[in-house]
Amino acid sequence: MTYERKPPSPPPAAETYSERRRSHRVHISMPVLVRGTAAGKRFEEHAQTISVSAHGCLLRLAAVVDRAQEISIVNPRTAEELPCTITFLGQKESGKSEIGVEFTEASPLFWRIAFPPEDWDPSERKRASGQPSRPPTNPTSRR
Repeated sequence: MTYERKPPSPPPAAETYSERRRSHRVHISMPVLVRGTAAGKRFEEHAQTISVSAHGCLLRLAAVVDRAQEISIVNPRTAEELPCTITFLGQKESGKSEIGVEFTEASPLFWRIAFPPEDWDPSERKRASGQPSRPPTNPTSRR
C-alpha cells in the first residue's frame, strides 16, 4: 500500500492577517507629534505616519523606544493627544525605525479622515479609464 502525502493546504482566505484586522488601514502620510520617554529622558519628536487606522498607526521614529512602551500621539491639526502602546518595532533605516502604535481605545475620529466601509474590497475600486464619464458638450453646436 502506498500513501500519497498531500502538501499542507494554505489557510482559508478568511484567515489571512489583513482580514483579521479590526479596522481598515489607510496608507497616508500625516504629520504627528510623538511624546514619550527614551533612555530615561522625555522626548517630543515630529514624525509622519505611513498608515493609519481607527486603532493606531504605523510611523517612522528616530527616538529609541521599546515594544510595549507607552507614548502619546498628538494630531497637530487638532491638538488632540491620545495615549498609545508600541506594538511593533520594524527595520531601522536612515536613523529612524518603523514603529506600530495602538491607541488605548479605538479612535477613528482622531485622524479626521473617512475610512472605507467594513465590506470595502480594494480590488473593486474604480480606476481612471482615461475616458470622460460622459461625452463633452460642444458649445458651437448649441442653437
